[in-house]
Amino acid sequence: MQLKEQKKALQAFGKYVVQQARTILTKNKGNDKKGFTTNNTKQLYDSLSYQIDDVSVGSRLYFEMEDYGQYQDRGVSGTERKYNTPFSYKSTSKLIGLEYNTGYLGKWAAANKLQPRLKNGRYGTYKQMGFILAQSIKKKGLKPSLFFTKPFERGLKRLPEELANGLSTDFDNFLS
Repeated sequence: MQLKEQKKALQAFGKYVVQQARTILTKNKGNDKKGFTTNNTKQLYDSLSYQIDDVSVGSRLYFEMEDYGQYQDRGVSGTERKYNTPFSYKSTSKLIGLEYNTGYLGKWAAANKLQPRLKNGRYGTYKQMGFILAQSIKKKGLKPSLFFTKPFERGLKRLPEELANGLSTDFDNFLS
């Protein structure tokens, strides 16, 4: 028995979740007080996708995104500020060493033209700003954005009805 309608319902669910998550990523741009955005390079936006695999008893739906997407979605507790999340920075975490090796936050600061003001009144370098941001993120953590969780939960509420209708149609087609 081929379950074409069930597969259509799963495709509609996957398409809805990905589209809504991308919308939230786009709308969140610049909404954070510090200007941090979950869609700065569009890498996470472009990586959002879903895949449906056929298995012996139906279909299986997978969602894919960049690895750091789950940290952006669920947040990360800092050493001083805590969030309801399974992820956290420990006092021994290597975030500042990671910034030293990659310079990602310094590049982000350069792209957003964000420089620190030094004690003598001059502007610091973007590299210095990267270290300042790394220290701040380690202390304060990352607030959960729920860019993926919210659309997933909303779509999940209507999925059982769509699956039931699809399975009913598939069963009727099989019998006739």
